[in-house]
Amino acid sequence: MSILEIDDALVEPVAAECNEIELIVTLGNGARLTTPLWWYPTLLAASPHQRNRIELSPFGLHWPTLDEDLSIEGMLNGRRAKNAVPPAEAAE
Repeated sequence: MSILEIDDALVEPVAAECNEIELIVTLGNGARLTTPLWWYPTLLAASPHQRNRIELSPFGLHWPTLDEDLSIEGMLNGRRAKNAVPPAEAAE
């Protein structure tokens, strides 16, 4: 079994945006990483303006007004906030 080595520059975020349902990150290799916003309750509860004040770093994203940080590695691995509730469960 071999481990694929990934050039950090290829997975560095170069752009990011949030809409009402998703967080969309464009990586250095051109790939787009999309995760449901409900994975991140702080972002889900924020205003559109707060959600889109995103600072990019080589390994992740930071929202200064929300004190929220996400790593690209965590997003790629499907990690969500511990208090994240799927919409179907939240409606019950």
